[in-house]
Amino acid sequence: MKRNLKKENTAGVNQITEGVIWKQLLFFFFPILFGTLFQQIYNTADTVVVGRFVGKEALAAVGGSSSMIVNLIVGFFVGLCSGAAVVISQFYGAKDSKNLKKALHTSMIFCLAASIIVGASGFVLSEPILRLMKTPAEVIPDSVLYLHIYFAGTFFNLVYNMVSSILRSVGDSKRPLYVLIITCLLNILLDVIFVVIFHMGVLGVALATVSCQAVSAILVTWFLMKANDIYRLEFHEIRFDPHSLKAVLRIGLPAGLESVMYNIANLTIQIFVNELGTDTVAAWGTLGKIDAVFWMVCNAFAISITTFVGQNYGAGKYHRMRKSVRICMIMAYITAFIVSGSIILFAEPIYRLFTTDQGVVDIGVHMIRFLIPSYALYVVIGILSGALRGAGRVLIPMILTCGGVCLLRILWLFGYVTLHPGINSIMLSYPVSWVITAVLFVIYYFQRFPGMKKNL
Repeated sequence: MKRNLKKENTAGVNQITEGVIWKQLLFFFFPILFGTLFQQIYNTADTVVVGRFVGKEALAAVGGSSSMIVNLIVGFFVGLCSGAAVVISQFYGAKDSKNLKKALHTSMIFCLAASIIVGASGFVLSEPILRLMKTPAEVIPDSVLYLHIYFAGTFFNLVYNMVSSILRSVGDSKRPLYVLIITCLLNILLDVIFVVIFHMGVLGVALATVSCQAVSAILVTWFLMKANDIYRLEFHEIRFDPHSLKAVLRIGLPAGLESVMYNIANLTIQIFVNELGTDTVAAWGTLGKIDAVFWMVCNAFAISITTFVGQNYGAGKYHRMRKSVRICMIMAYITAFIVSGSIILFAEPIYRLFTTDQGVVDIGVHMIRFLIPSYALYVVIGILSGALRGAGRVLIPMILTCGGVCLLRILWLFGYVTLHPGINSIMLSYPVSWVITAVLFVIYYFQRFPGMKKNL
C-alpha cells in the first residue's frame, strides 16, 4: 500500500511547485481566507449573542480578558502546529513518504499529550490570571465559567488545529474550509438555542463553542484517515519518533514562543485597558472581533506563503520561492488596504452589530479610526515571517518579533503610558513597534533568505 500511495503522489503534478504562482496562491489563499472568515464568525457569534441578549458585562467576559487567556494558551500550541506543517510540507515537496509519515504520526501523539497539559493548565489558572489582569470584579464570575468549560474541551480544539495545519501543508486548504462552514453554522444555531431560547447566558455560549469544536475535530481527522496519498493517518502508526519530534519542535517551538510573547504583550495591554472601566473593556474586546477581519487576511497570506516556500524549498526551487514572496506581498497589501478602508468607513454600524450601548459604540469607533490606519505596517512582518518559517529560518525571526513587537510594546506601556495614561497612548504602542520590527525583518530577509545572496 505504501508503494502505491507514493507512486500515485509522484505521478501527479504538484501545482505549488509547478503551477502559475499567482493563480496557485489565490487557489490556496481563498479557502484559507474563507476558512478564517468562518472561524471569525464562529468566534464572533458568541460575542454578538451575549452582547445583544445578555448584557455588556457578559460581552466583556467573553470578549475581554478571557479571550486573551485563550489566545495565550491555545496560541502557543498553534505555533507548535506550524512546526509540523513546515516539516510535512518540506517532505511532501521532496516526495519523501517515509519521513513524512513519521512526522505526521509523531505530531498526532504530541497533540494528544499537549491537550492534556494545556487543558489542565488553563482550567486551574483561569481565575488567578483573571485577577492578576485586574479584570473588573463584575466580569470575573462569567469569565471563569466560560474559561473552565472552554479548557475542558481543549482536546478537540488542539486536534482540529493540528490536523487542519497538516492538511494545508500538503496543499489541501478546501476541506478545512468545509468543516468550518459546517461548524460555524452549527455554532450560531446552538448560540441562539442555548442563549436566546433557554436563557443560559455565558454557559450556553461556552457549551456551543466546545460542542462545535468536537464536531470539527472529528471531521478533519476523518479526512486525514481517508486521504488517498502519502499523508494518510494510520492509527496503528501513531507513536513518537525522536528525530521527527526534534524537527517539529525546532521550527514549532520558536513559533509557539513567539505567539506566547505576542499574547503576553496583549495581556499586558488588556491590564492597562481594564483600568479604564467596563465600557472601554467591552469596546476593546469588540475591536478584537472586528479587526480580526484584517488579521485573517494577513494570516491567510502568511499561511499560504509558508506552504509555498516549504514545498519549493523541499523541491530545491529557490528562485520560485523568492518570486512567490514578492507576488504574495503585493497581493497582501492590496487586500489589506481594501479591508482597512472598509472597517474605517463602516466603523459605527459595525459596532452596533455587537451592542446597543452608545458609550461602548463611541469608544469603539474612536479606537477604529485611531488604530486601523496603521495596520498595513504589519503586512511586511506577517509575509516575511511566514516565508522565513517555510524555509526553516525560525530562531532569528522569533527574536526579532519578540523583541521588536512584544518587548518594545511592554516597555512602551510601562514607560510612556504610565506617564501619559489613556487609550490613545495604549494604542500608539502598535504602530511604533510595527515600524521598528518591519525594518528589522526586511534587513534579515535580504541577508538570510535561501538563494537571496545570489541576486545581490
